Formats: sequence, C-alpha cells, structure tokens
Amino acid sequence: MKAFSIVARWLFTLCIIPLLIAGSIALAINSQWFYEYGFKKYGVSQTTGIASPELKQAAAGLISYFNSGKEPINVIVIKDGKPFSLFNQKEIIHLKDVKDLFWLDYRVLGLTLFYALLYAIVMLFWRRERRQLAKAALYGSGLTLLLIVLVGIGAFVNFDWLFLQFHLLSFTNNFWALDPNKDYLIMLFPGGFWFDVVVYILALVVGGAIIIGGTSWIYLKKART
Repeated sequence: MKAFSIVARWLFTLCIIPLLIAGSIALAINSQWFYEYGFKKYGVSQTTGIASPELKQAAAGLISYFNSGKEPINVIVIKDGKPFSLFNQKEIIHLKDVKDLFWLDYRVLGLTLFYALLYAIVMLFWRRERRQLAKAALYGSGLTLLLIVLVGIGAFVNFDWLFLQFHLLSFTNNFWALDPNKDYLIMLFPGGFWFDVVVYILALVVGGAIIIGGTSWIYLKKART
C-alpha cells in the first residue's frame, strides 16, 4: 500500500507538467484575439491583400475547424471583391495533420486533468493528507518551471532549429514546407508569429505553475505554524 501511495504521488507530481503545457496549448489554439494580434503585428492584411474583417473570419474558421469533426477545411474569404477558398490542397492536408496534433493535446489535457482531480479529491476528502498533496503540487510546479526555463533558453538561443526539429518529429510528410510567396497559411502565420506563440504558451505555463506552487507553498507555510 505504501509503494502504491508513493507511485500515485509521483504520478500526480509529474502529471502537472503535461497538464499545464497541454492546457496552455489548448488556450492558445482557441485564443482568437491572439490570431488577430499576430495578423496586425506582422502586417498580414498588407501581405495577403485580405482585409482585416476577412482575416478575423479566417481565424474563426480555423478555430472552428480545429474543434470540429468536419473535413476538409474550407475557409472562404473575400479578396478584391471576389470570394475564394483560402487554402490549397497542400495546406488542407497539413492543417489536417495539425488538427490531429491539437486533438492529441486535448486528450493529454483530459487524461492528466482527470488524474490530477481524482488524486486531489482522494487526498483531500478520503485520506485527508492535505500536506502531502500540497508538497506533491509544489514539487510538480517546481519541475514544470525548471523545464520551461530550459525550453525558453533553447527557444531564445535557436528558435528556428527547434521549430524545424518539431516539424521533422511531428509530421510524416513535408506538406508543412510551404511557400511564403503563394501559400496563404504561411502568409497568415509567419515565423515570428510562431515564436510569439511559444512565448505566450510558456507564459501561460509559468503562470499556472506559479499559482499552483504559490498556493501550495502558502498552505504548507501556514500548516507549520
């Protein structure tokens, strides 16, 4: 029983890392304001010749697609007074691959959240070992912050290399290798945008870790007095 308790505690500690990362990615996926922020920052309207209201509609269409079971994606926008399908076949295939990754993220989020809540409920209301729960949460938050520091250093030192390695590991085809002169997907989301996304996700993870770790630390400090 003691060995089971130790394993369960360490599983809880370690699951905080994927829980916070998966949750932050899910928030980023569905943050339409962030899409629009990137469009404005990188002058996407000027690059594509598509008006800002149409870009806003494209962002909404992408978010809806990522959260639906519908295939294939078909985002229609107006350019030069004429409607056209924003993405070509190569981009459509790549977006399906991206969607599969996002749904994997949702599954990781669901599983880790389920376990974390189950463990917390057991420790709070059945075993009543609040200090042990707080310690596990504090350790998990600390490990998360350590990992984020390492990832952050890597991103700031050589983001392009990390971004390339991510694509090579995540996709089994090269449909992600798009042409910025003719493929709208990469015009909408240039390299700088993805760096901003990583910074945004890291900030969300850090914020979540600080909230969990800070709350646990305060509880443990008060429990000693």
